[in-house]
Amino acid sequence: MTRVTVLGGCGTVGSIAVRALTELGDFSEIIVADIDTARADWLVKDVGNECLSSVSCDATDPGSIKSAIKGSDVVLNCAGPFYVLAPIILKAVIDTGINYVDVCDDVDATIKILKLDKAAKRAGVSALIGMGSSPGVANLLVRFCAEQMLDEVDSIDILHAHGGEPHEGAAVIGHRIHSMSIDIPVFLDGKATTVRFFEEDGIALQEDVDFHLLGKYRCYPYPHPETVTLPKYIPCKRVTNLGCVIPPEYYSLIMNIVKLGIISENPIDVKGHDISPLEFMTAYILEERKRILRETHFGTQRGCLKIVVKGFKANKPHQYIFSMASVGQSMGEGTGIPAAIGATLMYQGKITEKGVLPPEACVNPLDFLAAMQSYLKLEEVSGKGSPLIIDSIDSEGKSKRISI
Repeated sequence: MTRVTVLGGCGTVGSIAVRALTELGDFSEIIVADIDTARADWLVKDVGNECLSSVSCDATDPGSIKSAIKGSDVVLNCAGPFYVLAPIILKAVIDTGINYVDVCDDVDATIKILKLDKAAKRAGVSALIGMGSSPGVANLLVRFCAEQMLDEVDSIDILHAHGGEPHEGAAVIGHRIHSMSIDIPVFLDGKATTVRFFEEDGIALQEDVDFHLLGKYRCYPYPHPETVTLPKYIPCKRVTNLGCVIPPEYYSLIMNIVKLGIISENPIDVKGHDISPLEFMTAYILEERKRILRETHFGTQRGCLKIVVKGFKANKPHQYIFSMASVGQSMGEGTGIPAAIGATLMYQGKITEKGVLPPEACVNPLDFLAAMQSYLKLEEVSGKGSPLIIDSIDSEGKSKRISI
């Protein structure tokens, strides 16, 4: 029997990962672990596969985590918000000696869990962190480019836009508010530094980006882990991560709320009820989102991950632009499917390094791309070939579209 336990398994990302794991077929048991047992039971019934079962798990309680993951070959953590839960969960998993994969995209959580590297090595645990879209696929495409396409890397700019998903939860809103409120790590001029979302140094990095299938949108500094981990494994002078949520009216709403500072987690008395400003504003944002999507006639969910890698080839400047765009695919799919493939590669023994490691440190990009090709049948997508588009631009500015 082979078992994987998916923590946060009935959430936006976790439920997609569960469905993908069922289709991949490497695990004979897939455990949906979540504090929302009713929804976990519903997911098991909805998928309708005999390999699935559910278990109650409180991701804030190490004892509950250890009980839920007992007997697993791999733990896949999709429970957020990661800046709260990731350190708790990874410590509990290391204590059990089970291999681990997560989709952590909070940079401060990533910095904390990277400090568990020695503990994971002592326990003989392989912990692959940030195995989603960005981070995740982005890291692996950068490594592929550095190893296979360029002689030297100068700069790495990761850009993303998405919106219109059928559902967003409080954890997603909390992540966005958190991302606008903290120091944002960037790697500029060969040095690690930080900027602030609303301050001059952060504003200077804002960029209008033309995304395949989406159009042009203003992107803002995002505190994703790539800016911390990529410079450690790929020599370069610059790494940035910029992103936005569309439609812009919705993202502006969140920005304005954060600017006003009404995001405290400390409860205040409102007519005899203790309510935190953050809790109220999260509910307000989610309600307003429905109105904005309706009034802007936004339509189908869509998104794009764009990666610009500049460097040198045969001693001449060269750049590659990777774009993964989709219409109709949710953020959950873009994150949950790579996570499921990461868990599968872990079980297959294709990730052997021990410790706490980002994707570029322990996943062979060719292994991952082959698994994605097989799972998604990329050559059949829309009859137009792979959704991964690669543009090569030489020192004279001549552009050519290529394929892997």
